[in-house]
Amino acid sequence: MLLLVTSAYGQKQKPKNYSRFDEKTAHFGFMLGFNSADFLVYQNREAYSKYGLISLENISQPGGQLGIVTTLKLGSPVLRLRLIPTLSFQERVLLYTFIDPKDASKTKQEEERIGSTNLDFPLMFQFRTSRFNNFATYVLGGAQYSLDLQSQAEKSQSFIDPFIKIKRDDFQVQAGVGVEFFAPYFKFGMEIKYSQGMINSFIQDNTTASRPIDFLYNKVWWFCLIFEG
Repeated sequence: MLLLVTSAYGQKQKPKNYSRFDEKTAHFGFMLGFNSADFLVYQNREAYSKYGLISLENISQPGGQLGIVTTLKLGSPVLRLRLIPTLSFQERVLLYTFIDPKDASKTKQEEERIGSTNLDFPLMFQFRTSRFNNFATYVLGGAQYSLDLQSQAEKSQSFIDPFIKIKRDDFQVQAGVGVEFFAPYFKFGMEIKYSQGMINSFIQDNTTASRPIDFLYNKVWWFCLIFEG
């Protein structure tokens, strides 16, 4: 981004596309993109001695999202408040490696997939540089509430084929960076941001899959393409 900014300032001033963009108080648009979701995992300290767990690997999985953008100018064009109600699809994988109870010299692996279909409500402050020609950069920070429509928190557990339960509600902090390009009639942006859950999303229900775990916190990397008019 620094190289892009340096290069941009080395160019001559050009006619500005959508020159009245910063005069408007509110802007609307849409967002689409992809994400990579996983967990911050805290194992039970006695997972090996009590449950024979050798390792618990957390594997991130790709997903996608689509949202509606509302941006409000807060007095100055460089400071804005952004709300993007989003429908996101996420998946995480936990890979367990246990001592084989039939032969202690061998191991066995078990995989748990946790899928989520979320309604996300991120509220972010955006700090943008002044425009140069048809280009600007920004940083943003804030928080979001997530409602997992696919949560199995209330579902009856299967002790023959147990699954991991996570809570329906989550609160996360977010931070990111982005770049904006101004076209004649709209603005196009690309941003990358990171979300970190602030509450333990894990539900302990004493199954073979859940006993080795103490806490799970959601974390997500997001890449977004944003179009505003």
